[in-house]
Amino acid sequence: MAQTEAPPSITETETPSSVSETPSSITETETPSSITETETPSSITETETPSSITETETPSSITETETPSSITETETPSSITETETPSNVSQTETPSSITETETPSSISEKELEEKVNEVGQKAFSATENGDFATAETYWTQLIELLPDNPALWSNRGNSKASQNKLEEAIADYNKAMELAPNAPDPYLNRGSVLEAQGKFDEALADYDRLLELSPNDAMGYNNRANAKAGLGEWKEAIADYEKAFQLEPNFAFARANYALALYQTGQIEVAIRTMRNIIRKYPQFPDMRAALTAALWVNGQHGEAESNWVAAVGLDPRYKDINWVKNIRRWPPTVVSALEKFINLE
Repeated sequence: MAQTEAPPSITETETPSSVSETPSSITETETPSSITETETPSSITETETPSSITETETPSSITETETPSSITETETPSSITETETPSNVSQTETPSSITETETPSSISEKELEEKVNEVGQKAFSATENGDFATAETYWTQLIELLPDNPALWSNRGNSKASQNKLEEAIADYNKAMELAPNAPDPYLNRGSVLEAQGKFDEALADYDRLLELSPNDAMGYNNRANAKAGLGEWKEAIADYEKAFQLEPNFAFARANYALALYQTGQIEVAIRTMRNIIRKYPQFPDMRAALTAALWVNGQHGEAESNWVAAVGLDPRYKDINWVKNIRRWPPTVVSALEKFINLE
């Protein structure tokens, strides 16, 4: 992996545990859904809150960074993620307030490291606040300082992907791959964007490459399963979803996607039992509440279906919108049809 001279602490990392997603706030790809993003909870007990649950979807599946002193891949995705602005987090500066960065030749190594950390912190804060345009500007400043750092290019790609600038995002991921051909993150992130464009074969190739480089990447298996589902390869998708939560037992969205795929392949009772088990562990998981609503309604269990629906839309009203469920969350066709029957009281 190509690294810049200063500072040496800037690296490109990607671990499933770094991709966080709470069931009460589904990551979605603005045009796809991996729901992902992309993003794997670790060891969550029944009493723990959903905020500790991690995931992917897609662009499903772009990873969140840690601290500016160690710049890593960001996750915006499963990819292009939908980020709400935390009420307790102040807004970052707007692009108009961003000062010009100094060039590496005009400052010392120590000053460069301080500048990178300062701008990196602003980039992370803007990303956390959902201000992706400002984050993109900060990543551009960092690229001007450290043009050979692949993580910076990939992170800027994530900011662009979150603004639905998909072709521009792909160009940044391509640059990251050019600088670090064996880094797994850009393959995960580009695959999520390709999913968003409906290019499932190309996304599948990126996920295959990712898993060659990082064979124990739970997010990679989940996202590859999403791509296979997009191609209608449901049995193969089920196998990858299983592998994802075998690697990360608390990967809530991999289990959710697995349950939906089971329903699609006619394994109704197993799917319903799986949905119930997920809800038992994560009672504030709207995706499974809504899916269980649909499955129970078609099964004639109308009372229980109604109670789950109240919980689902109370947590996330987007499930009232069939187009969102079908095209953004990308539920399997059979489950979408079941939810339509519930909404239309059929």
